[in-house]
Amino acid sequence: MNPAHLRVLILGGYGTFGGRLAQLLIDEPRLTLIIAGRSRAKAEAFCSGLRGKAGSEPLACDRDGDLAAVIGSTGADIVVDATGPFQVYGDDPYRVVKAALAAGISYIDLSDGADFVAGIAAFDDEARAKGCFVLSGASSFPVLTAAVTRKLAADGTAVATITGGVAPSPHAGVGLNVIRAIASYAGRPIGLRRDGRDGEGHALVETWNRTIAPPGHLPLRRTRFSLVDVPDLRELPRLWPAVRSVWMGAGPVPEIWHRGLNLLALLVRWKVLPSLTFLAPLFHAVIDRLAWGEHRGGMVVEMTGAAPDGRPVARSWHLAAEGDGGPFIPSMAVEALIRHQLDGRIPAAGARSAATALELEDYEPAFAGRGIVHGFRDDAAEAAATSLYRRLLGSAFEALPAPLRAMHGDAPRFVARGRARVERGSGPFARVAAALIGFPAAGEDVPVEVVFERTPGREVWRRTFAGRCFSSVQEAGTGRAAHLLVERFGVARFDLALVAEAGRLKLIPRRWSVLGIPLPLALAPGGDAFETVVDGKFHFHVEIGHRLFGLAVRYRGWLEPVADDLPQGG
Repeated sequence: MNPAHLRVLILGGYGTFGGRLAQLLIDEPRLTLIIAGRSRAKAEAFCSGLRGKAGSEPLACDRDGDLAAVIGSTGADIVVDATGPFQVYGDDPYRVVKAALAAGISYIDLSDGADFVAGIAAFDDEARAKGCFVLSGASSFPVLTAAVTRKLAADGTAVATITGGVAPSPHAGVGLNVIRAIASYAGRPIGLRRDGRDGEGHALVETWNRTIAPPGHLPLRRTRFSLVDVPDLRELPRLWPAVRSVWMGAGPVPEIWHRGLNLLALLVRWKVLPSLTFLAPLFHAVIDRLAWGEHRGGMVVEMTGAAPDGRPVARSWHLAAEGDGGPFIPSMAVEALIRHQLDGRIPAAGARSAATALELEDYEPAFAGRGIVHGFRDDAAEAAATSLYRRLLGSAFEALPAPLRAMHGDAPRFVARGRARVERGSGPFARVAAALIGFPAAGEDVPVEVVFERTPGREVWRRTFAGRCFSSVQEAGTGRAAHLLVERFGVARFDLALVAEAGRLKLIPRRWSVLGIPLPLALAPGGDAFETVVDGKFHFHVEIGHRLFGLAVRYRGWLEPVADDLPQGG
């Protein structure tokens, strides 16, 4: 192998994951990508569409043919198997591995099959003798989850439980092979670590609900995850032998489709259906037609355990990917491994799981280029925080400008005064909203006082504009509103995301209801609402209007803490 230039053979190179891997690597002039698949015409068409500095060559290659001869003739330095489904490779699942080793070529795959990844160690002696590396499971499961868990436990925490899930965007374009893989084991028992011993669960039957919320960023909507058979269920207990529980899920959307899958998986568990494999093409077609909702995806990993001093620990890692960035994540581990080799960081010879091949930092360049944000939460510390905004923002709270942090502290009573400019709408909507909530009258230089009354997890804001008062109650959301700020104005409730961006703290509506009845977000009152700092002083901007009925009220101005009400000490 010559690290100065590598020839990379990608089996399934024009498919879902192989194609994305090629796109991730096409900017690298030190690579030649051999795009292989059953159809040479498709491989040629794909190569013609690649634009970048790497070379590309099409290749017709059938994994059921004479693989050893084909692979050996390519002059490849690395074989990447991006085909699948690895769960149903038949009586000789390691044909590609054997062919690569016969040719003396190193091998990487993107397998998400637990059995397949566990069995790769059988080739360790041969790989060492040939001076080749064989890495299996180089994908989000288990490479990224293992790297995240190492980060979560970096202070020496004894890991007790690991729970995680991937939530793909509904517009991600899931490949048929992925659907076939999931359908092959849906409803069937799968091995996992539970309650400190090896046990089993039933795939797509067990569920877990979480909100993916990177600190300071727009959270995803509450996601329902269902248990999937991925290498993590075996690899993570191997890496952390004392772990008591490992559970990993996937969260396909929309939820009505997901619940339908859960029901069908139950029918398999109850032996009403033998398998869902025969439905895979139908599932694939349905997913293409049910692609609605936000084009966002994400991932979450939670860990509990005990710190070196015995203190209970609960931490989590959250990732959100906008638009087309998320679908590239499963291919990023292979991308990073190949770029490392170009820089002379070649994996040691031998055959093994790829779970320890990368660290979280190795993903950063790829994340940065794809609109992917991520961050950690100390869940135990956030739950105990007396400041509502610190609880919701987590680590992002400390990055806020000092005047914003001061305004959202934890003093039981806090008073701030300043001046504001108030604009009012003139239509019926503005008049009704003002009457119901008590919005201030219009004015150019209006005196303002805001009194914050705080108890843990809850705040009452009393705003007085030139003697006219209106108030709201804020608290930390739970359930579907987890990681959101819930603000109530009388009978109306708004669930707001706190987004810290470019020195501003934005409040973005995510859900709303009246008299406890959830209403479409498209019908909610809205407008810009943010806090910022100008000339060292806290400034606010609040706009409430409706796309159909116009402006209700807009008020903006500044506030300063009142000295007599400042918290004593510290």
